Amino acid sequence: MPIHDLEKLVIIPTYNERENIKSIIDAVFLLQQQFDVLIIDDGSPDGTAAIVKSLFLKYPGQLFLEERKGKSGLGTAYIHGFGWALQKGYDFIFEMDADFSHNPCDLQRLYEACKNGAGVAVGSRYVKGGAVENWPTNRIALSKGASLYTRIITWMPVMDPTAGFVCYRREVLEAINLSGIHFVGYAFQIEMKFAAWKLGFTIKEVPITFKDRKLGDSKMNKGIIKEGVLGVLKLRWLSLFKNYRNNVKSTCPNNTLNFQQPEVVWEKNNF
Repeated sequence: MPIHDLEKLVIIPTYNERENIKSIIDAVFLLQQQFDVLIIDDGSPDGTAAIVKSLFLKYPGQLFLEERKGKSGLGTAYIHGFGWALQKGYDFIFEMDADFSHNPCDLQRLYEACKNGAGVAVGSRYVKGGAVENWPTNRIALSKGASLYTRIITWMPVMDPTAGFVCYRREVLEAINLSGIHFVGYAFQIEMKFAAWKLGFTIKEVPITFKDRKLGDSKMNKGIIKEGVLGVLKLRWLSLFKNYRNNVKSTCPNNTLNFQQPEVVWEKNNF
C-alpha cells in the first residue's frame, strides 16, 4: 500500500447498517482520492462492526473502527470521531451517512471547497443545483420547513442547516469547544454550523443530490424532530443573552482534550 498523508478522513456513524456498510466503504476507496474511513459503530446487533473488521486486510492503514456500547446518538458519534481525527492529525474531516443518501463521488467536491478556503463545506439540497430524490412529499416539506425555521430563528444564512454531508477543516474543529456540543440529531448538525459561523469561519454550500436510502431503516424519530425544534430556540436564546461565541470557543490547545461579520458563500452557479 503506498504511503499517504493523513489528510482526509470520512467519518461514518453506524447502527444496524449491515446491508450498506461494505458497499459504502468500497465506494469511498474506489474513488482513489486517498480518503481514509473511520466507522463509529454503536453496538449494532446486526453485526455491522464484524463486517467492517472483515475489510481491514483489504484496506490496511486506511479503514478504522471505533466501537461504542449502546446507541448513543449521531451527535456523540461524530464528536467521538472528531476527537479521534484531531488526535491523529487529519486536516479535512468529513461527515457522511452509510446508506448512500450521500453520494461518495461528491466527497471530492466538498474537499475542494475547503481546500480553496472554506472552513466548512456543506453538501446542500436546497441551493441551486441541489435536489432530493425518492422522498415522500411530507418528508420534503418537513425538511424544507426545518431549514426555513432554522434560518428565521438563528439568522444563520445557510440554506441547508440540517445537512449531514459536511467537510470541516481541522482549524474549525480545533476552534470549537466540542465537549459543549450536546445535541444528537438535527440540532447537532445545526449547532456545529452555527458555532463555526459564530466563530467567523466561512461556510460554503455545494449543491448535491440527496437520495433516500434503499436498504435498512431510517433513524429519524419524533425525539430527533423535537430536539431540532427546541434546540434551535435554545441556540438563539444563548446567542442573544449570553456570550455564545466565548462559550463555544475551545480553550484547549489543538482541542484534543475535547475528544469525548461571518461569511457564508455559495458556488457561482447557485443564483
